[in-house]
Amino acid sequence: MPYTTAPVLPPGTLSRSPQPVLPTGDGLVLRPWRGRDVAAVHEAFQDPLMHQWHIRRSDSEAEVAGWIEGWEKEWEGERDAQWAVVDADSDRLLGRVALRSIHLVDGLAKVAYWTTAAARGQGVATRATATLTRWAFEEIGFHRLELLHAVANEPSCRVAEKAGFALEGVKRSAALHQDGWHDMHLHGRVRGD
Repeated sequence: MPYTTAPVLPPGTLSRSPQPVLPTGDGLVLRPWRGRDVAAVHEAFQDPLMHQWHIRRSDSEAEVAGWIEGWEKEWEGERDAQWAVVDADSDRLLGRVALRSIHLVDGLAKVAYWTTAAARGQGVATRATATLTRWAFEEIGFHRLELLHAVANEPSCRVAEKAGFALEGVKRSAALHQDGWHDMHLHGRVRGD
């Protein structure tokens, strides 16, 4: 069935080029995932705070290797795009930032992130999110980005606000975590904000 409007972003907008490396300009780099990141990701997912706010856990490095293989392929499918957030000098893993649930026709995606325990409180998630957002709007041409987090996750709310995402509302009982159903804050940012 044809649409009454042209796609905001045509198919191939992402996949026609290799996934880019995005420097933040202040000591971080967003880069595609690599096989050598397996041990660091597995270690990050042993942190109890990750289990509190994320629905996945890592039981083995072999499992994480499968995740990374999938993350590397997501760019081609243009449904998700994931970056490792690393220290620009040492390439030490500090976190992850992603565009999830990409819908090119509407120019829409959801921003997601996590940081390692050692990187928390240093502005890593905010800087990575701001860099990814700038690239998505200015280089690619997305129209809208959304960001969801548990209402109880106040640090994530601060990241969203500092990265320019306005709080738009609460999605009641919208995400199941290990401790039960969570209300989720919906933040949004539109190109030109």
